[in-house]
Amino acid sequence: MNRNVLSRRLLAGVAVAALALTGCGGNDNAEPAGNDGSAANEYANLSGELKASGASFPDAYYQEVISAFKDEAPKVTINYNATGSGTGKKQFGEGLVDFAGTDSLVKDSDGVAPGSFLYVPTVAAPITVSYNLEGVDKLQLSPETLAKVFQTDIKTWNDPAIAADNPGVTLPNTPIVVAHRSDGSGTTSNFTKYLAAAAGSTWKLGSGDTVAWPASTQGGEKNTGVAQIVKQTNGAVGYVDLSDAKATGLTYAAIKNKDGQYVLPSLEGTTAGLEGAEIADDLSYNPLNAAGASAYPITAPTFIIVKPSYDDANKAQLVKAFLKFLLTDGQELAPEVDFAPLPANLKEKALAQVDKIQG
Repeated sequence: MNRNVLSRRLLAGVAVAALALTGCGGNDNAEPAGNDGSAANEYANLSGELKASGASFPDAYYQEVISAFKDEAPKVTINYNATGSGTGKKQFGEGLVDFAGTDSLVKDSDGVAPGSFLYVPTVAAPITVSYNLEGVDKLQLSPETLAKVFQTDIKTWNDPAIAADNPGVTLPNTPIVVAHRSDGSGTTSNFTKYLAAAAGSTWKLGSGDTVAWPASTQGGEKNTGVAQIVKQTNGAVGYVDLSDAKATGLTYAAIKNKDGQYVLPSLEGTTAGLEGAEIADDLSYNPLNAAGASAYPITAPTFIIVKPSYDDANKAQLVKAFLKFLLTDGQELAPEVDFAPLPANLKEKALAQVDKIQG
């Protein structure tokens, strides 16, 4: 568990214990824990269960928010299964889940009927280019070189194109092993959309939740599966969200951004990328390959898709309450697990989107 998160929970436990002790002082008129209108008052009487599935990219963040929400709404159970964006959208379309996480936008082929969902932006995070190369702890990659690596045009780490991006670095002739997602994935969609935008005609494989990777590459399920391939294989390279890359102890490359600067993945670079993103009327937005000297170029958005109207009024109330918590108190948890909170203007639009849910 993230140390900051553990500290937060320990502090919360101390605070609760202190409140309990103060309560023994005999003040019969004492207010319940939490100020008027606080989460403790707002969510305590809710009860029921929500089922959800989808993107593995934001799973670490969603699990933290679900855990924190449980503290405020102890009679509510939320199960989020990180199946990948593709499966999440499919299950949402089939009515198997109450909401779904996705890093990619809904397409006609996803099995979700037009008009049957709303996008709710939640957080954003960098997609790292993580690698395992003995003797090389710093690496820089331009978009064109990155494209050639992932479509296996470049086969060894001492290729002249990689050497040109890394002057003065001794690169071994180790064969490159490309790791990618084997499941339908919003992380794949965002990574390949970035390559299409930044590398232009150099990138030949297109973009989407799945692409036709070369036969010599290796596929892993979820971000954690790709991270494990990279961790266990000298010469491997793969795309992994920052939270899972850190949790697995991976090394990641600095990527050349639109302004020509090599930038390591970070929350600061993610925030810089978010500032330049244009927000559509449906609240979809694209921070990939954003301009700005400090912007990390492979910055990915993520969304929860919900129904505009639920047949079950209690279910609608629970969905709205959870998303409101996620977009307010829950945003403070994001940096603790390596995600960037939404900018204020987008957060306000997301809260207004949640208010539209009927039931």
